[in-house]
Amino acid sequence: MALSRQNACGAGKKRKRGTAVTMGLFPSANDFKAGKGVEKDAPRKTGIGRFFELVGRDMNGMFLANLLTCIGFAPVICLVYIGFLQNSLPVMLGSAAVGGLLAGPALAGMYDTVLRALRDEAGYWWVTYRRAWKRNAKAALLPGAICGLLLAMEIFTAFHTETGSVAVMVAIFVALILLAGIAQYLYAQVALVDLPFSSLLKNSLMLFLGYLPRSALGILWQGLYWAAIALFWPLSGAVLILTSLWFPCSLSLLAIYPALNKSFDLEAKIKAMRDAQLDSHDED
Repeated sequence: MALSRQNACGAGKKRKRGTAVTMGLFPSANDFKAGKGVEKDAPRKTGIGRFFELVGRDMNGMFLANLLTCIGFAPVICLVYIGFLQNSLPVMLGSAAVGGLLAGPALAGMYDTVLRALRDEAGYWWVTYRRAWKRNAKAALLPGAICGLLLAMEIFTAFHTETGSVAVMVAIFVALILLAGIAQYLYAQVALVDLPFSSLLKNSLMLFLGYLPRSALGILWQGLYWAAIALFWPLSGAVLILTSLWFPCSLSLLAIYPALNKSFDLEAKIKAMRDAQLDSHDED
């Protein structure tokens, strides 16, 4: 699998504080700018310490990416709600598919931002986000439309199932879990690799099953977050405004990132690409 979407930055090599990277896919030395970095040779934290490290260091970028993602999701929410009010499954599914075309690239941008944070990749957020969005937008259209369509179908079925239909509700619950579990790998791949949708979907299913404990942990974090929001609504409204998508996304990716790194050898390949670019520039 070719690693060709994320920037070729030094994920596998710790950087001196004061050095930031704002590279494109094929960076030059001019892409190195002054900015916040990480301590040289600082050991990478794990667990809850790692999460708070990411939040403390990359909160601004993740919050801004979250804001743009929420804007991208606004059309699909409105369109699906209109279809729901009309009590029409075709209208709701069509609305979800169209709205998903806009939501997909926005969500891929969120995943790209969080993945950069997990790689300890320094840089100016807007520069890297804009470049990544341009690269990933086309590849995220179909996943967005299909995921939106499936989610709308599950929501419509849940609200129109007769009370007491336990088997149907269990089936819907399982379908939601599968969708959440596969989607977390699907959008991560959109941000990381350049593959056709069929290959992305196949890889997502294999990763989901091959790393089932980590997949389940990623789903669990998402489920606990949205369950807490629903349970304490409307008091949780303020929390939703501040955390909405970046919080569950970062927790989910924190759980599955080791699986992605092991499967795609991300950090080693990115380090090799960066070193090759720097060596080429030095020779010039």
